[in-house]
Amino acid sequence: MANLCRKLIFNIYMGFYCSAIMAKICICSQFSTSSIDPFNKDPGAFPVATNGEPFPWNELRLPRVVIPLHYDLLVHPNLTSLDFVGSEKIEVSVRDATQFIILHSKDLEIMNVILQSEEDLRYRKPGKRLNVLSYPAHQQIALLVPEALMADLRYSVAIDFQANLANGFQGFYKSTYRTHGGKTRIIAVTDFEPTEARMAFPCFDEPSFKANFSIKIRRESGHVALSNMPKVKTIELEEGLLEDHFETTVKMSTYLVAYIVCDFNSVSGTTSSGVKVSVYASPEKWSQTHYALEASLKLLDFYENYFDINYPLPKLDLIAIPDFESGAMENWGLITYKETSLLFDTNTSSASDQLWVTKVIAHELAHQWFGNLVTMEWWNDIWLNEGFATYMELVSVNATYPELQSDDAFSDVCFTVIKKDSLNSSRPISNQAETPTQIAEMFDSVSYNKGACILNMLKDFLNEEKFRKGIIHYLKTFSYGNAKNDDLWNSLSNNCLGDFTSGEFCYSDSKMTSNTLAFREESAELKEMMATWTLQKGIPLVVITREGHSLRLQQERFLSGVSKEDPEWRALQERWLLFFCSPRYLWHIPLTYTTSSSNVIHRHVLKSRTDTLELSEKTSWVKFNVDSNGYYIAHYEGHGWDQLITQLNQNHTLLRPKDRVGLIHDAFQLVSAGRLTLDKALDLTRYLQHEASIPALLKGLEYLELFYHMMERRNVSDVTENLKHYILRYFKPVIDRQSWSDKGSVWDRMLRSTILKLACYLNHAPCIQKATELFSQWMESSGKLNIPSDVLEVVYSVGAHTTIGWNYLLEQYGLSMSGAEKKKILYALSTSQHQEKLKKLIELGMEGEVIKTQELSTLLYVIARNPKGQQLAWNFLRENWTHLLKKFDLGSFAMRMIIFGPTSHFSSKDELQEVKLFFESLKAQGLHLDIFQMILEAIAKNIKWLERNLPTLRTWLLVSS
Repeated sequence: MANLCRKLIFNIYMGFYCSAIMAKICICSQFSTSSIDPFNKDPGAFPVATNGEPFPWNELRLPRVVIPLHYDLLVHPNLTSLDFVGSEKIEVSVRDATQFIILHSKDLEIMNVILQSEEDLRYRKPGKRLNVLSYPAHQQIALLVPEALMADLRYSVAIDFQANLANGFQGFYKSTYRTHGGKTRIIAVTDFEPTEARMAFPCFDEPSFKANFSIKIRRESGHVALSNMPKVKTIELEEGLLEDHFETTVKMSTYLVAYIVCDFNSVSGTTSSGVKVSVYASPEKWSQTHYALEASLKLLDFYENYFDINYPLPKLDLIAIPDFESGAMENWGLITYKETSLLFDTNTSSASDQLWVTKVIAHELAHQWFGNLVTMEWWNDIWLNEGFATYMELVSVNATYPELQSDDAFSDVCFTVIKKDSLNSSRPISNQAETPTQIAEMFDSVSYNKGACILNMLKDFLNEEKFRKGIIHYLKTFSYGNAKNDDLWNSLSNNCLGDFTSGEFCYSDSKMTSNTLAFREESAELKEMMATWTLQKGIPLVVITREGHSLRLQQERFLSGVSKEDPEWRALQERWLLFFCSPRYLWHIPLTYTTSSSNVIHRHVLKSRTDTLELSEKTSWVKFNVDSNGYYIAHYEGHGWDQLITQLNQNHTLLRPKDRVGLIHDAFQLVSAGRLTLDKALDLTRYLQHEASIPALLKGLEYLELFYHMMERRNVSDVTENLKHYILRYFKPVIDRQSWSDKGSVWDRMLRSTILKLACYLNHAPCIQKATELFSQWMESSGKLNIPSDVLEVVYSVGAHTTIGWNYLLEQYGLSMSGAEKKKILYALSTSQHQEKLKKLIELGMEGEVIKTQELSTLLYVIARNPKGQQLAWNFLRENWTHLLKKFDLGSFAMRMIIFGPTSHFSSKDELQEVKLFFESLKAQGLHLDIFQMILEAIAKNIKWLERNLPTLRTWLLVSS
């Protein structure tokens, strides 16, 4: 969490050790954490069950006394009455004698529970009926046994239960889609991560309680049933019902269980190793599944080879779900996707859409190893799943689809999370998380993006071959089990030649002692380094000062929105001493740098707060963080920035393309921290008129557009107008050479989409004229004209500015069968300058018929970016909070975005006060999210940025005009 010093520490037992091998700083590692309820002021008190009796367990985590081995699960969803009944037999092993079994259960009606011993099963005795206690606050039930369960014996627990299909996006829920004829079809689908399997069946719903699952689904003949494993047989029952039986799964966590009842169609293929891969979608969207199948086959083959481990299941299904909150979910053997993350329409999907679909497929397939085969021990280390899957997007897509040039986009993965990680409200990658809401909040850019970035940095530090061998060792060692941070560092430190999959140390018989010691030292060194990246929050700033042939280095915590002159800056450089014995933030930073003298990449690990490097030859400039592989900001004191700007203006190609992107990013980040003046950062972008690297060009445009929208929302009319003229004049050659087509490389196409969208937004006459012409032709063709997909959003946005065009787009939105097109139409509708139209969109999103409720978070975000819609979105959030809580779980990604969208762009003290009061009212109701503090910091940062930089921006534009 953001503040680890809160009062829950009183009931957590911690142990620490300080390694003597660590010379510079003393890293203290947590080795024992109890799972006592952090909200129970008396750890010894037992809660009260719903029937008034004492509930025999007072902790959020389940006891480790009864262990599940196998679930035999039967589920029958009724798609007419929108409910389901189920029964299960759980085979359990008892470690210690106990008189109760604690399970997770949420919103389920438990109708009957029978316990059978091994003897009962052997002699077919009926078993004993158990009393059930419920404690909803912890989403737990207790099964009370009349006689104590004996240690080292196995038992069978049979449970009958029923519930309604959920209305949201978690558990076992209903989803709907419309046919071409306007009929509504209903399907039933599961989504259990992180803590929602308990909404579908009583279970041990924690990642370390792995078991095998034998699943049976009852359905009508007009539907198909899917689950993790292939179907082995279908039994005909009375009243036309069918019962599908699926193969028993491999050992896995409950959150990976999945089953679906639908009427979808599929397309299938087979990998080179014989795995059958199928892609499912609603019948009208079946034609959009073919690209996903092609990508899945290529990526699955790649991963099997890269990890040197075959995909362990006989089949893999990917299915596009009409109502889905996140991008996708990696259920083992049955991956569920939001339609826009899986389906590809050749007529309406743009280059960026193709890249997105490919990356999401790559991400979920990587999870079949990272997350499914090897699962984090607890949710505090969810980054071991999500960080690795995000990192493997880079590796796998580069290898299988080099034409997508995804490697050039990876730096944005890191730049995105730096915005959050440079605020004090950020959190460590590995962080305490106990309640379902806290666990849900772990699914954020720190786990995904920062996790991927530090892995990429570590790969660059170790080298590609050693890193790959290390992760193969990690996967093979912990297959079908659970792992934690240290297990990964041990594997990456392991220098064994050949296959090493057992034992604690790496050694041969002849060199046992020396190799064991070498491994221990290397492992400790790597743990020491990586603890600084995973156990403390934030990102380092490396300050470089040239003094003759010497480079003086200094590291500190980088804080966006807080300058060194601010009174709070020094206090924010200090950290709480839970994990570290040093009072200051300190990282072990694998630095890389190049100079004007050569292309050689120099390396140095900065372990102390200050250090000095000697340059071997005379050089006019030095550039740190080669190719942006490191997770840090570099600042050049003295004339360092001037020297780099001079080089960019004279011959920018002497700096690597990714280094030019990194310089632009770092410069504007340093402005926000008061370390670099805005005019100097803007001067750096002047060279862009000669830039041929599209990622660098887009990065520069990104900041200019950001400033434009900030000025527009604050109604700073003179700066807004001057910035508009500057962008259109300075980038006119780039705008003018764009064709209204889908031609060129992926980056050519993404530049076209971005710059034409901006040009039309800025009312560039030729852009407006061409977009209006295409929109009129499209309307005249009754929506049948195929407009190039890369300019589709631009054309729709211009067309939406008339009442006739806006109404026609809304009509087409309801008719379209392409998720990619609907996304573009929705954005265009949100750009309307009429508040009544924007209000109508929000109302439609709440109703969930024309605009699905899953789109509400995106809708509010884009409406809030519209100056005419920001106050509307903010008022809606406050006035409809209670209704929103009924549709979305508090900690869910959608709810966090619903809060973030209307508030994060604010930049005045009055707006900051309004948001504070709103959040305080929620806290008074017992509702709290870590994102509250992040938003308050972001608004305060915006206020400070304007106070410090508005006069500079105004003057710079006047001088540049």
